[in-house]
Amino acid sequence: MGKFQVMDHPLIQHKLTIIRNKNCGTKVFREVVNEITMLMAYDVARDMPLEDVEIETPIAKMTAKQLAGRKVAVVPILRAGIGMVDGFLQLIPAAKVGHIGMYRDEETLEPHEYFLKLPEDIGSRQVFVVDPMLATGGSAIMAIDALKKHGATNLKFVCLVAAPEGVKALQDKHPDLDIYTAALDDHLNEDGYIVPGLGDAGDRLFGTK
Repeated sequence: MGKFQVMDHPLIQHKLTIIRNKNCGTKVFREVVNEITMLMAYDVARDMPLEDVEIETPIAKMTAKQLAGRKVAVVPILRAGIGMVDGFLQLIPAAKVGHIGMYRDEETLEPHEYFLKLPEDIGSRQVFVVDPMLATGGSAIMAIDALKKHGATNLKFVCLVAAPEGVKALQDKHPDLDIYTAALDDHLNEDGYIVPGLGDAGDRLFGTK
C-alpha cells in the first residue's frame, strides 16, 4: 500500500491558512502556493537515493553525498497544477516538466483528458504529479492512469488540500501510489468542491471566474 501523509509542519499550516482566506488576492495566492509547494517538496524528496562523490573542500579531500542520477519529472494537472511547478523546480532545477490537461464536466463532474505532453524517458524518472486540490479524485486517477500507460512506474501525488472521498477513490484505483497533502478536509459538497477547502484553485491562481 502506498503512503498517505498529511504534512502538518507549522509553516505549511500557517501558509495554507493565508490562501484559504477568501480575501487573499491573486498575487499573494500564487506566491504562497509556490512557498507551500517548496516546503512540501523538501519532505516529499526525502527518499531520493544518494551516491558517494569525491570532492575537495578548502581544507581537505572527502567523500560526500550527491543525488544519485535518479532523474525527476514534475507533472502538473492543468491548469491549477501549474501553480505548484516552480516550488519543485526551485529545489530540483534539473527536473523536466510534463503536462496533463484535464477539464471537469460541470454536469457529471467527470474529468476528460485534452492534452498530454511528457518527457520521452518518463519511465526512468521519479514523477511528482501535482494538483492543488484532490476533490473527487477523478482527475488524479485519470492522470495516473495516463502516466502508467506511458511507462511511468515511480509516482508520487502531491496536493495542497484533499477530501476524504478523493483520497479513498485514488487509493482504491492506485493502491501503490504515495499521496502527500498539506490538509485533509472534511467532505465534498454537492458541487464537488472541498469543504472548507479554498475554492477553485485555478480561478484563484489565474484571476479568472
